[in-house]
Amino acid sequence: MALPRDRRITRRPDFLEVRERGKSIPGKYIILGVLPGAPGTRPVAGFTLTKRTGNAVTRNLVRRRLRMIVREALAEISAPYFIVTVARHTAARADYDALRHEWRKLAKRAGLFDDAAPGASPAAAAS
Repeated sequence: MALPRDRRITRRPDFLEVRERGKSIPGKYIILGVLPGAPGTRPVAGFTLTKRTGNAVTRNLVRRRLRMIVREALAEISAPYFIVTVARHTAARADYDALRHEWRKLAKRAGLFDDAAPGASPAAAAS
């Protein structure tokens, strides 16, 4: 099942705003950009992949995996956020579980989940 259209970032200005005003958390396979949204709205997500990630088939595979990971996680995120996931070229060699583990780790570090305070370290959230 795809990420619903009303939960996606599709406009370029929204992507640019997350990049300019949001917080960016780098990982081995992805970079997670997060910007708090307007109160009363739902979290939305967008994805960016470049040709360096691979050919069209590879990029679509990585994009589908990331969409599924984010779709599952959005149920756990109650606060309004703009979330942009940028795939690095190494994401093409990662399997689904590795991408999921890294995305969730970066999201916890960003404070997206209710059990983790914004900016809290993963060790602090686990205790």
